[in-house]
Amino acid sequence: MFSFELTNLRVRYADTDQMGYVYYGNYARLYEIARTDALRAIGLRYKDMEDDGVMMPVYENYSRFHQPAKYDELLTIRVFVKTMPAVRAVFNYEIFNEEGKLIHEGETTLVFVNVRTNRPVKAPPLFVEKMQKYFQPPHAQ
Repeated sequence: MFSFELTNLRVRYADTDQMGYVYYGNYARLYEIARTDALRAIGLRYKDMEDDGVMMPVYENYSRFHQPAKYDELLTIRVFVKTMPAVRAVFNYEIFNEEGKLIHEGETTLVFVNVRTNRPVKAPPLFVEKMQKYFQPPHAQ
């Protein structure tokens, strides 16, 4: 399983509604920030994949709100990929407030798509190479 933790992401005023809570539509943006940072941390950049002819549009997006994230809070976002991506990549998210309390859970499914044909394709070789080590079976001891 692949996991990554993005810390100290401050909630900006522009992210909030009139009550000072993160507007529900902005959680997808938080997912994207954490997801792209997670991939970058292992040497994968969206831009490089797009330059190589593969996009990753979001196919599904789910959110579960436990408590609101609030203006000026520092958030921690944990990103998990529980199964090796093939044509789809499923990312799970846990968002914690600055007190360490789980306030939000989410999931996005992205699909690898050929830029020219706009058709689904298998994950590009570099993506597979970088992710594969997180899904190796444990060695017998």
